[in-house]
Amino acid sequence: MLTVGRAARHPLTYPLTYVRSISKSAMFSGYQQANVIILPNHLANDFEAFCRHNPAPLPLLYRSQSQETSCLPLARHTDIRTDISQYCVYEKGQLVKTVSSLQSYTNQPRITSEQQAVHRSHQWSDMVCFYLGCSFGFEGRLKAAGVPVRNVEQGSNVSMYRTAVPCVPAGAFSCPLVVTMRPVPAAMLNAAVEVTYLIPQAHGAPVHIGDPAFLGIQDLSRPDYGDPVELQPGDVTVFWACGVTAIEAILCNKPSLAFSHSPGCMFLTDIPDSSDLPYTRPSPELTPLCFLVSHNPLLYSLASQRAVARIRQLETIIGEDPGQRGIKALAVQDELLHSCLALSHSSSVAITTGFPTHYMHSPPDETDGPPGAIAIATMLLSLGKQVTMVTDRRALEMNQAIIDEAVKTGVLKTAIPLVTFDDSGPDAPLHFLCHDGDPSKPRYNHLVAIERTGRAADGNYYNMRGINIKHLVDPIDNLFLAAKDIPGILTTGVGDGGNELGMGKVKEKVKSLMPNGSLIACDIPADYAITAGVSNWGGYAVACGLYLLHTCPSHQRYLKKGLGVEHTAPQEKLQDWTANLPSVDKEESFLSTLVRFGIRSGKTGHLAMEVDGLTFHPTHSDIITRLLKVTLGSTSLNA
Repeated sequence: MLTVGRAARHPLTYPLTYVRSISKSAMFSGYQQANVIILPNHLANDFEAFCRHNPAPLPLLYRSQSQETSCLPLARHTDIRTDISQYCVYEKGQLVKTVSSLQSYTNQPRITSEQQAVHRSHQWSDMVCFYLGCSFGFEGRLKAAGVPVRNVEQGSNVSMYRTAVPCVPAGAFSCPLVVTMRPVPAAMLNAAVEVTYLIPQAHGAPVHIGDPAFLGIQDLSRPDYGDPVELQPGDVTVFWACGVTAIEAILCNKPSLAFSHSPGCMFLTDIPDSSDLPYTRPSPELTPLCFLVSHNPLLYSLASQRAVARIRQLETIIGEDPGQRGIKALAVQDELLHSCLALSHSSSVAITTGFPTHYMHSPPDETDGPPGAIAIATMLLSLGKQVTMVTDRRALEMNQAIIDEAVKTGVLKTAIPLVTFDDSGPDAPLHFLCHDGDPSKPRYNHLVAIERTGRAADGNYYNMRGINIKHLVDPIDNLFLAAKDIPGILTTGVGDGGNELGMGKVKEKVKSLMPNGSLIACDIPADYAITAGVSNWGGYAVACGLYLLHTCPSHQRYLKKGLGVEHTAPQEKLQDWTANLPSVDKEESFLSTLVRFGIRSGKTGHLAMEVDGLTFHPTHSDIITRLLKVTLGSTSLNA
């Protein structure tokens, strides 16, 4: 539906029916649109800073001078006082009315000298206009890419929601983020992401894809602005940052007088949809790709093509099989990538390891597993996650001493809690995983098992030789089974033989392809099963993959909902992340610690600097060096 503004600006170029502003979606107008906010001059610098701090919802296209009515960088022959079909007028943070023109506010009131201070803020000469990018500017491109635009199909305005996500405050301004929602068929998510990523001046790529509850949105049928939009079968809810965030800023700041466009009634520029506004065009290598992370609750994530390619290189490296175990046959592509994405979205992670294959020795544990677990833990800690280690009761004292030594030698960033699981009843896993046993309050977002002996179909635990070592193992597997039914907890298993916890995801392959497979195959699946030539390598790769995601601008922007995103990583954070990557020196030091504690190589039983029968130099050191070379190909957020 068109809402007529004033007559055509360029009668020789545009038809007489051309209008400056339009209500609801305007993808068929063919021109870029803008949100408009008009504020008193004393708030202008603060609001500009607010825009710079929150570029996704508030992409600043132009800031006027005081009392300026034109906007030459965006359109000629304009008058912002009349060129929008409907304006909102706010006084002290309250919407008091909507008007079709602001000209009355430019008339100087006849007032006494005593009244001048009261009325000064109501004079146009004191006002500054801000023109902000609008998501209507990408709807035409979505359609051109074959992505349906449901709000247009349904003849309605786009749905807009106030979220529970706070914007980064600046000066006098702070408010919650507002988002638009457009349903997109699951098969077209990548197309929608790529199209919008290339238009940062129109809010850029989505800030969330999946369950609206992640944003604090409880009822899609009741948008705070705009109209409800119906999903079609196969659609996924996709959320973009919205310029109506600026209206929320007005409501929260409560200036004596302010104006905005009425939501859906935009300022129409002279710039065609097919042209770029004055922004630097993003690099195609940084174009985000979309990946499903979780079904329950539904969550997708984004990462740049470059970061994804590097994580896939890591997966290739750890898939090498110098021990000739046939592990490549068990590999599932992109399990490393999906696990890293899920871990990146987590806030609290529990990690377990320990394979007591040497049942005739004390301790019976092997050198594969703990180094990889510590590598994951220290990177997660560096990224600000909470980490807990879960161990067998028989190994509690020894593993506490090992963790203390890892902290002392600088292998582990800081001390972490070490706990055991007491399977005292059917509800024990639920109470371990969730606060007060409430599945709506998970204590952990992610469980990781690396080279952790896994339960076979007959209820026993077997080493690769088919020896039952159940008497040395606590039933930590039950935590992974319980997690399957708790929304918000994902699981990862890392293994190199198929008898490790989590490798139940590929148990049919293990049964048919691995020696003793039908007996030893772990029956307990994880959401993600990472296979590696040596399990430690999988742990190193997870740490490196997390580093790559946190130095990926596309992923970081998505994590932060487009708020407070910097173009380069703060140097101190980058240095800390880099320092907490696995390294040859740290891994050699930690392996020597394990040997001093009497922990042996898995395949040979040697009490020596080797893992699974492979000496640290050159085999393991070479793998670590190659993983780091891929990871540190770039040390900025342009990775």
